[in-house]
Amino acid sequence: MIGPMKAITFAGFRDVEYEMVDDPSIETPTDVIVQVAVAGICGSDLHPYHKREEGLDFGAVMGHEFVGTVVDAGADVERIKVGDQVYCPFTTNCGDCHYCRVGLTSRCARGQLFGWVGHGEGLHGGQAEAVRVPLADSTLAVVPGGVTHEQALLLGDVASTGYYCAEQAGIHADGIYAVIGCGPVGIMAIHAARHLGAELIYAIDTVPERLAMAGRAGAVPIDYRAEDPVLALHEAAEGHGADGVMEAVGSFGSARSAIELVRPGGTVSVVGVHTETEFAFSPAEAYDKNLTYRVGRCPARAYMERLAPFVRDGEMEIDDVISHRLDLADGPDAYRLFDEKRDSCTKVVLTP
Repeated sequence: MIGPMKAITFAGFRDVEYEMVDDPSIETPTDVIVQVAVAGICGSDLHPYHKREEGLDFGAVMGHEFVGTVVDAGADVERIKVGDQVYCPFTTNCGDCHYCRVGLTSRCARGQLFGWVGHGEGLHGGQAEAVRVPLADSTLAVVPGGVTHEQALLLGDVASTGYYCAEQAGIHADGIYAVIGCGPVGIMAIHAARHLGAELIYAIDTVPERLAMAGRAGAVPIDYRAEDPVLALHEAAEGHGADGVMEAVGSFGSARSAIELVRPGGTVSVVGVHTETEFAFSPAEAYDKNLTYRVGRCPARAYMERLAPFVRDGEMEIDDVISHRLDLADGPDAYRLFDEKRDSCTKVVLTP
């Protein structure tokens, strides 16, 4: 690709633009350029959109979920080839540092988050016609046969994050579990918990379409405006609460609910992106509950290839979380649609 391309760029509070930007180019010998076939809008894209996270440069290309075709490669790229159909985690990964070796790829010593450029430094995102991918050999994976582009897109972020959340919750067949937030990650956590053997999962939200999707995924939906989830869980668990709570929202209220729902000796697993400055519980509460609290960014690169066979073989049906498929040119409207949850919107994918 030569010359400018179209992309969705950050333009301030609740504002993104569809505009011409410079084409990405090879900057280091380990880079590749991916021509984007499909990109996703993620809930965490809404943090800078709402200024819950600040520091993103105006004009930065948005998005960290993308799948596409390699169209150019640096001289030192060996494993990934021009022409490969590839999918990508939301951060780059070197594959060699301590964190990559132990599977915590989200904390790679050389990792960068796609779609985050501050003070001119960082990586542009994948909501564009093309994207530069550094450390390509260790960051990218070739889309396996039998896996669609949309499935691969989900594996690079929300499906891996949901599975990570469920594993951190310590799922076992006899346990009682709760998922707070039935957005894409919450729905993926339900699918993952079922895959790991959970038989009783309560899904907590207020959006009817998301609660219905949670029910189809195998959970018991609870609209917390109409029913007290703490009472429901305690009744189901003979007064003890949930063995594990999967928190996929990232707010003070959702964190507080997780603490109230979990039983003594239970686990709270948090993958919702938090921007608060304090926890929603005190050290004394944690002590008095013998609480295990597990939180942090999913190491998606360590999960996405591992989960691909489950998706390919139909053990995890994840596609139904996508509600809208729009052109990249419709990106600004797509952000508003997703943000406001209009038209039963759960997940938007964009096609350049």
